[in-house]
Amino acid sequence: MRNIQLVLSRWGAWARDDPGIDYSHIAAGFKGLLPGKRCCIEPCCDDDGLCIDSAVRRLKTARKPHELELILRHYVYGQSKSSIALTWKCSEREIRRQLQIVEGFIDGCLAVAGVTLEMDEIPQMHIDKKIIDKKILPRPEKNVVP
Repeated sequence: MRNIQLVLSRWGAWARDDPGIDYSHIAAGFKGLLPGKRCCIEPCCDDDGLCIDSAVRRLKTARKPHELELILRHYVYGQSKSSIALTWKCSEREIRRQLQIVEGFIDGCLAVAGVTLEMDEIPQMHIDKKIIDKKILPRPEKNVVP
């Protein structure tokens, strides 16, 4: 099972940095004039980016158009969930719920297509490291008085 939030974060860094993708919010010719934002997330490779991009584009036809805008705002442009909630005049809880639905849809598209991403092993290492680092303590038994 892949960590879809990490996958989408890396895709967002890839889409933000790649000039051939049409998600840029800077006008042509002005990209070099603004100081670049340094992101702590490493972008994915081009093959992974194109696979994820095709799954994200399915949101346009299969789902509601505002869901595509939500994914782009959060993962590509880096807008926080609370900021999106203020802009859309709804609760942050609703934004989180919609993001979970859209992330599940994209993960499902990738699973149905049988796509194996090069970065699949990286999120799995993060998950395994969290499980290994987490010390599981046995739960004490409850004393039941008859």
